[in-house]
Amino acid sequence: MSAVVLATTLEVPRDHPAFEGHFPGRPIVPGVVLLAEALAALRSATATAASDWRVDSAKFTSPVGPGARLSLSLKEERPGRVRFEIRSGERAVASGTFAARAPARAAS
Repeated sequence: MSAVVLATTLEVPRDHPAFEGHFPGRPIVPGVVLLAEALAALRSATATAASDWRVDSAKFTSPVGPGARLSLSLKEERPGRVRFEIRSGERAVASGTFAARAPARAAS
Protein backbone atom coordinates (compact mmCIF):
# COMPACT_ATOMS: atom_id res chain seq x y z
CA MET A 1 0.00 0.00 0.00
CA SER A 2 1.11 3.51 -0.69
CA ALA A 3 0.76 6.39 1.78
CA VAL A 4 -2.59 7.44 0.31
CA VAL A 5 -4.78 4.39 -0.04
CA LEU A 6 -7.94 6.06 -1.30
CA ALA A 7 -9.77 9.35 -1.63
CA THR A 8 -13.41 9.15 -2.73
CA THR A 9 -16.85 10.62 -2.24
CA LEU A 10 -19.86 9.06 -0.54
CA GLU A 11 -23.51 9.89 -0.36
CA VAL A 12 -25.89 8.22 2.08
CA PRO A 13 -29.24 8.02 0.26
CA ARG A 14 -32.16 9.87 1.82
CA ASP A 15 -34.12 6.60 1.93
CA HIS A 16 -31.38 4.59 3.70
CA PRO A 17 -33.08 2.24 6.22
CA ALA A 18 -30.81 3.50 9.03
CA PHE A 19 -32.81 6.75 9.12
CA GLU A 20 -35.96 4.96 10.31
CA GLY A 21 -36.08 5.74 14.01
CA HIS A 22 -32.66 7.44 14.06
CA PHE A 23 -33.96 10.07 15.03
CA PRO A 24 -37.59 10.99 14.32
CA GLY A 25 -37.87 14.61 13.22
CA ARG A 26 -34.09 15.01 12.83
CA PRO A 27 -32.61 12.01 11.04
CA ILE A 28 -28.84 11.48 11.25
CA VAL A 29 -26.54 8.86 9.80
CA PRO A 30 -25.56 6.39 12.54
CA GLY A 31 -21.83 6.13 13.19
CA VAL A 32 -21.90 2.43 12.34
CA VAL A 33 -23.02 3.31 8.80
CA LEU A 34 -20.05 5.68 8.42
CA LEU A 35 -17.71 2.96 9.73
CA ALA A 36 -19.21 0.42 7.33
CA GLU A 37 -18.64 2.77 4.39
CA ALA A 38 -15.03 3.39 5.43
CA LEU A 39 -14.38 -0.34 5.89
CA ALA A 40 -15.98 -1.18 2.52
CA ALA A 41 -13.70 1.37 0.84
CA LEU A 42 -10.66 -0.06 2.64
CA ARG A 43 -11.57 -3.60 1.60
CA SER A 44 -11.97 -2.50 -2.01
CA ALA A 45 -8.73 -0.50 -2.07
CA THR A 46 -6.66 -3.29 -0.52
CA ALA A 47 -8.44 -6.40 -1.89
CA THR A 48 -8.87 -7.70 1.65
CA ALA A 49 -11.80 -9.06 3.66
CA ALA A 50 -13.58 -7.18 6.43
CA SER A 51 -12.36 -9.84 8.87
CA ASP A 52 -8.76 -8.81 8.06
CA TRP A 53 -9.31 -5.49 9.88
CA ARG A 54 -10.45 -4.22 13.26
CA VAL A 55 -11.52 -0.73 14.30
CA ASP A 56 -8.70 0.56 16.45
CA SER A 57 -10.33 3.93 17.15
CA ALA A 58 -13.29 5.94 15.94
CA LYS A 59 -14.49 9.45 16.71
CA PHE A 60 -17.71 11.04 15.47
CA THR A 61 -17.46 14.81 15.66
CA SER A 62 -20.44 16.15 13.74
CA PRO A 63 -23.83 14.77 12.68
CA VAL A 64 -24.57 13.86 9.07
CA GLY A 65 -28.04 14.26 7.62
CA PRO A 66 -29.76 12.42 4.77
CA GLY A 67 -28.32 13.03 1.31
CA ALA A 68 -25.12 14.67 2.55
CA ARG A 69 -22.17 14.44 0.14
CA LEU A 70 -19.15 13.23 2.03
CA SER A 71 -15.48 12.81 1.23
CA LEU A 72 -13.59 9.82 2.57
CA SER A 73 -9.84 9.50 2.72
CA LEU A 74 -7.81 6.51 3.78
CA LYS A 75 -4.10 6.90 4.50
CA GLU A 76 -1.60 4.33 5.62
CA GLU A 77 0.04 5.51 8.85
CA ARG A 78 2.40 2.53 8.93
CA PRO A 79 2.16 -1.03 7.64
CA GLY A 80 -1.03 -2.61 8.96
CA ARG A 81 -2.56 0.64 10.22
CA VAL A 82 -4.82 2.87 8.11
CA ARG A 83 -6.34 6.19 9.18
CA PHE A 84 -9.73 7.22 7.85
CA GLU A 85 -11.31 10.64 7.76
CA ILE A 86 -14.81 11.51 6.59
CA ARG A 87 -15.67 15.14 5.87
CA SER A 88 -18.73 17.08 4.77
CA GLY A 89 -17.16 19.99 2.92
CA GLU A 90 -14.70 21.57 5.35
CA ARG A 91 -16.38 19.97 8.38
CA ALA A 92 -14.87 16.76 9.81
CA VAL A 93 -17.62 14.30 10.73
CA ALA A 94 -15.69 11.14 11.62
CA SER A 95 -12.14 9.86 11.90
CA GLY A 96 -10.24 6.93 13.30
CA THR A 97 -7.99 4.02 12.47
CA PHE A 98 -8.25 0.47 11.24
CA ALA A 99 -5.58 -2.05 12.20
CA ALA A 100 -4.80 -5.24 10.35
CA ARG A 101 -5.61 -8.37 12.33
CA ALA A 102 -2.73 -10.75 12.84
CA PRO A 103 -3.11 -13.92 10.78
CA ALA A 104 -4.61 -16.80 12.75
CA ARG A 105 -2.04 -19.30 13.94
CA ALA A 106 -2.42 -22.86 12.78
CA ALA A 107 -2.99 -25.44 15.50
CA SER A 108 0.09 -27.57 16.06
